[in-house]
Amino acid sequence: MTKQQIDFVRDCIANKDMHAFYTWTPWEKIRLDALKLDKFECQHCKAKGKYTKATTVHHVNHVKQHPELALSLWFKDRDGKTRRNLISLCHDCHEAAHGYRKKKKPVTVERW
Repeated sequence: MTKQQIDFVRDCIANKDMHAFYTWTPWEKIRLDALKLDKFECQHCKAKGKYTKATTVHHVNHVKQHPELALSLWFKDRDGKTRRNLISLCHDCHEAAHGYRKKKKPVTVERW
């Protein structure tokens, strides 16, 4: 990423305007690249042996913590291994990855 791109991402974070980032042309391009790389398949569902169409691209290194990786498909971990930074997910898996999914309450209270 260029310094101007990183500054743009940091401005989006500072102004609490992530919509500007997610509608930004460079993001839309790299998002499409990630979806194509994964053949538009949810990678979490695929790991469980089922097929679900991916609708979202998830940042493994979240944008707010790592703005310099916002447009990077790959990153190097602490061991120097190259890993995916952008992963294609279905809506449900993306919600679960961020902890947005709430567990359903039991229909009745178990009293054993």
